[in-house]
Amino acid sequence: MSTVQTQRADPTDFITFAGVERTFQLRKSSENGGSAKSAQFLALEEINLSIPKGQFVALVGASGCGKTTLLNMLAGLVEPTKGQITLDGRRPVLPNLDIGYMFARDALLPWRSALRNVELPLETRGWDRARRRERAREMLDLVGLSGRETQYRLQLSQGMRQRVGLARTLAADPSLLLMDEPFAALDARTKLTLQSEFLRIWENQDPDRRKTVIFVTHDLQEAVLLADRVIVMLPGPGRIAQDKLVDLPRPRADHLGEMTFEDEFKAVTHELFECLEGAIVSP
Repeated sequence: MSTVQTQRADPTDFITFAGVERTFQLRKSSENGGSAKSAQFLALEEINLSIPKGQFVALVGASGCGKTTLLNMLAGLVEPTKGQITLDGRRPVLPNLDIGYMFARDALLPWRSALRNVELPLETRGWDRARRRERAREMLDLVGLSGRETQYRLQLSQGMRQRVGLARTLAADPSLLLMDEPFAALDARTKLTLQSEFLRIWENQDPDRRKTVIFVTHDLQEAVLLADRVIVMLPGPGRIAQDKLVDLPRPRADHLGEMTFEDEFKAVTHELFECLEGAIVSP
């Protein structure tokens, strides 16, 4: 297995995890009909991680290695059992309107049109109707859905739903994007299209204002294609096995498909794949 590579913590880092662990209480039913017993499950162990502002970080690993738990702790949804997390110098708490969280499924409200779904985070921030409607139209145009504003969830394909979800995530201009397998449910062609569109949006931002992205995926190729940095996690308990900077040139959005055939891409992917083999448990 590869040696863990980590970047040194810096006081200017946007996100830090210092000695973080997370334990969950599990309830087990008694075999003889007695009262249920509780047991502890160690989901994450000794997570040390520093992420500067504007970096695109991919978390990759098998199910159960704690990737989503890391996102939820950053969002303030889950507290660490041990250790400390800071987000822009402060402990993550709810609500944080400067975070956009996008899931594998679109999570659109079926009684709202595409436009009204994109308006939702702007409503919670108190934007007036005219201003949020204009912004929502801009976001739908940005993701290629101009003309679909009045359609509802059932009238949209899965790929279109994810585009609406992406537009909604970006609408309020959050500085941190938490993305939990946002393209996993799509077919290969649609997935590549949305990867390219999202990356184009991110790469076209002013470098000084570029959003920090924490992107969870099971797909190692997707991680290498999109990210500046790939963190490989292994389960049992969840831990960081490798932390690697991806030294592939940008911009990449216009040639993601071609990149998969390049030797440099193959070399990085193969190195990370060898590390992921540590997650395979022999029978």
